[in-house]
Amino acid sequence: MIDDGGPWGQGWDGTRRWVQGHLAPGERIARVSALKGGWTSRMRRLDVECAGTGPYALVLRSFVKPFYRRHAPALLAREAGVLRLLEDSTVPAARLVGVDGEGAACEHPSLVMTHLPGGVRLAEDGEAPARAALLAAQLAAVHALEVGERERPRTWQAWTAADRVVVPEGTGRARLWARAVEVIDAAAPAWQGCFLHRDFHPGNVLFTGSGGQLAISGVVDWVETSWGPADLDVAHCSTALALLHGPEAGLAFADRYTAAGGRALATGRDHLYWRLLDALAFAPDAQKVAEPWRELGRVDLTPPVLAKRLEDYVQALFDRYA
Repeated sequence: MIDDGGPWGQGWDGTRRWVQGHLAPGERIARVSALKGGWTSRMRRLDVECAGTGPYALVLRSFVKPFYRRHAPALLAREAGVLRLLEDSTVPAARLVGVDGEGAACEHPSLVMTHLPGGVRLAEDGEAPARAALLAAQLAAVHALEVGERERPRTWQAWTAADRVVVPEGTGRARLWARAVEVIDAAAPAWQGCFLHRDFHPGNVLFTGSGGQLAISGVVDWVETSWGPADLDVAHCSTALALLHGPEAGLAFADRYTAAGGRALATGRDHLYWRLLDALAFAPDAQKVAEPWRELGRVDLTPPVLAKRLEDYVQALFDRYA
């Protein structure tokens, strides 16, 4: 049974009726459970019972925080469009069931989609390198998608700028941060566009199996999908890997992507620009983005650990590309 005081929360009757309206006759929502790992939106798994074909599950995304509610119509319209676009692709993505981006029927702007198998894996374990290799190959496949000009998503947007960077205090490496800000305080390098996930990182990829059976079973969270340089997606996943596993893991991802047949990346200082543009958006300590990671078991990712890893990663980028 649905527990109105549990994962649904109070005041979600309209949303529940809206989801039920997308089900076939004889189907009903039997159980609702909160999904961990989200930060921008509230995620729920909906277990559906049906007499004829057996049970299945859906996923409900709802934008509850005021900032994301304001932007929900565009965000959810983009995700809905991308999910439709990916239906005939080889990218393992959910299928769209319904969207109410304006919150006309639901208490909060919402989107419901099919549930994908597998789970997020962020552990510091022996399979982390193998997962990184699979991530690189999957990202290369996303960038290889061919879409018509009318189907292209919006042009990429930067998530920080030189005058918006929050420089960590008391690190003793003020010059390093000043150099990093100087690099992005310039026009973006020339770029060749491709289809971007734009928020591709281990927290948005599902895995199944282990050892030789390890595989990616799903790529989720397509609300930021954009058109832009492959470097942006590579940079974002690299920063996340550096925070999760250390600077070396972040540095290695671009090489893994290239080895997997990805698109040509910028070189030298141009490549440094894209990497720092992403890394500096996490300053000063990546505390915010790591909250869902800790919910998923990475309790070792404390603010001091994240701050040091981010700073060490920025230094490593200069050591390699400057």
